[in-house]
Amino acid sequence: MIIRDKIDVGLLKPFINDRYIEDITVDGVGPIFVEHKIFKGLKSVVGWDNTDELDNFVIKLAERTKRPITYRNPIVDATLPDGSRINIVYSTDISRKGSNFTIRKAMDDPISILKLIEFKTCDYLVAGYLWICIENGMSLFMSGETASGKTTSLNAFTAFIPPENKIVTIEDTPELQIPHKNWTREVSKGKGKGEGEGSDVTMFDLLKAALRQRPNQILVGEIRGVEGAVAFGAMQTGHPVLSTFHAASVEKLIQRLCGDPINIPKTYVDNLNIVVIQSAVKRPSGETVRRILSVNELVGYNPETQGFSFVEMFHWNPATDMHEFPGRGSSYLLENRIATMLGIPEHKKASIYDEVEKRARILERLHKAGYTGFYDLYFMMTKVKKQGLLKIDVDAM
Repeated sequence: MIIRDKIDVGLLKPFINDRYIEDITVDGVGPIFVEHKIFKGLKSVVGWDNTDELDNFVIKLAERTKRPITYRNPIVDATLPDGSRINIVYSTDISRKGSNFTIRKAMDDPISILKLIEFKTCDYLVAGYLWICIENGMSLFMSGETASGKTTSLNAFTAFIPPENKIVTIEDTPELQIPHKNWTREVSKGKGKGEGEGSDVTMFDLLKAALRQRPNQILVGEIRGVEGAVAFGAMQTGHPVLSTFHAASVEKLIQRLCGDPINIPKTYVDNLNIVVIQSAVKRPSGETVRRILSVNELVGYNPETQGFSFVEMFHWNPATDMHEFPGRGSSYLLENRIATMLGIPEHKKASIYDEVEKRARILERLHKAGYTGFYDLYFMMTKVKKQGLLKIDVDAM
């Protein structure tokens, strides 16, 4: 036990090793709480009895992340050696019950789009639409509240990026796991102990650097500050950006983009093509599930009305727990952008919706064949693309 406590994560070890546990929370002196994949929120029978023991443990935990915690620097966002995210708040001066921390565990095998379909987060048609849009360089924000599954879904969408593309990911704490070979992974860096002024590297700095690296796609863990202006500048210059964002609706997303501290000019907002809204919702059974509530195309800004227009392509019907496609026949992106890229003539542009359905059927066939693992699915989708997706006979698969 002494060795465990000295070189490992002590009391947390069983929780870290349990693959069914998603989050680990310590609110201060008292028991450890966990979020279980099956049983949801649970209180454990172990924890800390006094603040001194808890403070000492938290200090050692922070040292393992190479971001020491002190009275002068009492809040740390970092990553444990296994890739799990951790947030620590130190001392009773700030956290009245004692130091607190939350760990969001990293997954060895990320959740695939087919697993999201199994969970009913989305359906095959939603996935087919996102596939054709992301594959053809549309920019997308995955938006929702905290713990709505935004990053999990965004990571699943990366399988739609062409395998030959160069991808740059920019994050505060490394979470995204990209299956592509040409992947540059960059993480922001706070000023460490003993380091001078200017030693920190921000998301803003990394985004500016990424534009000089000739990426085909830029993925940002979360946009929440001045780096948003650089992201929209990247979109303007033809660099597709995929990111998560904290907003519960398209309207609130636009309000946040145009307000402090992001301050995107209203006329620039439509450089963002797609907004996916996802939420954790409670079903009549009492079960909390994650659902994509809507998939929206941003059309543009009207200076006369000072309003934004967007088209809801898909929405979730809570009565049936199914996704509907009200945007069929009215997609600007599909008909005027992607159809042109695919060489579909003007008089046949309605056939672009067949391409969405084709991709949906391909995903369904791959699902039935059992390719639900993240990397297995990506490998099979790569094979499908090499065969020539637009020419493939889906019924012959």
